[in-house]
Amino acid sequence: MTGKLLRKRTNNEGSLIQNITPETAGWSHVSFQVYRIQEGDRLELVDAHNEQCLVLISGKVSAEINDITPVEIGKRMSPFEKIPPCSIYVTNGDNVGITALTDAEVAVCKAPGKGSYPSRLIGPKDVGVEFRGQGNNQRLVHNILPDCADADSLLVVEVFTNEGCTSSYPSHKHDTAVVGKETQLEETYYHRLNPTQGFCFQRVYTDSRDLDESMAVYDGDVVLVPRGYHPVATIAGYDSYYLNVMAGPHRKWLFSWEEDHAWINTEKYVHKLTDK
Repeated sequence: MTGKLLRKRTNNEGSLIQNITPETAGWSHVSFQVYRIQEGDRLELVDAHNEQCLVLISGKVSAEINDITPVEIGKRMSPFEKIPPCSIYVTNGDNVGITALTDAEVAVCKAPGKGSYPSRLIGPKDVGVEFRGQGNNQRLVHNILPDCADADSLLVVEVFTNEGCTSSYPSHKHDTAVVGKETQLEETYYHRLNPTQGFCFQRVYTDSRDLDESMAVYDGDVVLVPRGYHPVATIAGYDSYYLNVMAGPHRKWLFSWEEDHAWINTEKYVHKLTDK
């Protein structure tokens, strides 16, 4: 089962290092690709059925939609600069072209679209920035395409977790449609580590433990979350970045905490930190 959930970065000569499709993942909504392109290289992407969100993880590029005048975008040369990224929302059927002005890393997040919203640039100022958690459960979150933003299916967010901390925790799940309480969402985690030789851990499991996998995740790997809880833990010396893509039948991020660990969100945990 681990081999199905953990997708290792490819080391071929091409620029495509990850390629997750509904067919290869065994689900219905989320597609995810990562390209590492060299200065001067060009990507042209169009999808008649899916909306796309292109996240510039690092580097600077010239981008145009439907051959309109190119715009130069990109402010960070590494995701670990921790400044919000530049992204492009592309409605299904529109063409987007990207030319690398420096070496660049581009994530292509896709899910079924209806053409409801026009293509647009999502600049750093359009990204919601928030800090979540406390103690050793703190992380920095960049909400690139949250459920309050215009899109048909996609939800896109990036998360930074410092060494020795947990995130996507307390354990939570979003695999069952319960009106007003939980939505059914597939999810991918694209992991980066700093320094790059590091690793972190991710567990994907259900209440019944019919799915229960713990994985050592390295730089450039993807973890698939078809269902169940999915916490992440870092180790000393290595900071973590991951890019989440979610989509499902209903575009809303509603989740349920695992009962045993929900107390981490309460004053009881705050008092425990204070008493140390």
